[in-house]
Amino acid sequence: MKTISSLFSEERNQLQTDIDNTTNIEEIVKLVQNRIDHLERIYIEKLNLAQVRLANFFLDTLRQSIATLAAANYSQVAPTERKQFTNPGTKFLPSKLILKVLQGLIYIGILSSLFSLTKNTPGAWMAILLTSILLGLEVVLQLDLNNQQNNYMSLEVLELPQPLLRVDSKVFLDHLGDALNTIDLAVARVEESNKHESDLAIEELPELLNFLQRLMGASKLDKPQMAHELAKLLPQILMSQGINTQIYRPNDPDSDRNYFDFEPSIDPDTKDYVTLTPALLKGDRLIRRGRVIEPAYSSSRE
Repeated sequence: MKTISSLFSEERNQLQTDIDNTTNIEEIVKLVQNRIDHLERIYIEKLNLAQVRLANFFLDTLRQSIATLAAANYSQVAPTERKQFTNPGTKFLPSKLILKVLQGLIYIGILSSLFSLTKNTPGAWMAILLTSILLGLEVVLQLDLNNQQNNYMSLEVLELPQPLLRVDSKVFLDHLGDALNTIDLAVARVEESNKHESDLAIEELPELLNFLQRLMGASKLDKPQMAHELAKLLPQILMSQGINTQIYRPNDPDSDRNYFDFEPSIDPDTKDYVTLTPALLKGDRLIRRGRVIEPAYSSSRE
């Protein structure tokens, strides 16, 4: 019988590839849970009832644990954000326009006065030249300031890193493999426990030993009635060990035909089923098959 961890190892590479090709966490959770469902169907085919219940419990817990991955997510952020940087000091206000106009009028008035002095004062040309240079510097500075304003007011693109949430498939599958191996160990312990119970020595079953002792005494005393009465205690002794007996009844839906071996009757006229030995069951698990004599030409055989 293959363990669930060995079945997982056979499909791990394909599962790891599927996880690496998936970026959505919810899809990864669904993918892994579906794969566990597939492994479970193959794994439990060879288990007894107690092992199936234990394996189902652990696998359900594992599926719920994996589902918590869906809680991990990230907030969507726009890939780029445009921001406009403006310098409050560079805003063109009406007061600045008035100031510039007044400055221009002052320069014009100064130049006009200087030109009027050139007729009587030759040195006035030097003042005109210096004033012209000062006016030129003012124009150059104003142009440079306008260029700076244009640079500040241009739209700048601020690149923001796009968050990306991914699952490390190797680490994730390593932990998943460890969990499945733990399930194998727990199921194996149940099997060993069942084997230990079936290998109990007769001296460890005092009720059965006492019954056999009394039955042998009745046989030695040649008292068949006493032996018959003792035989009635057998179902009680078996039930103390958790074992039930089942008689085959053809019309009883609870009487499973698979629990018995059937032999045809040598009497062709008989129409009855005769249970020679009952089937022994512990819980839903068959311990010993029963033996039944059936009619030679029963409908079930036809």
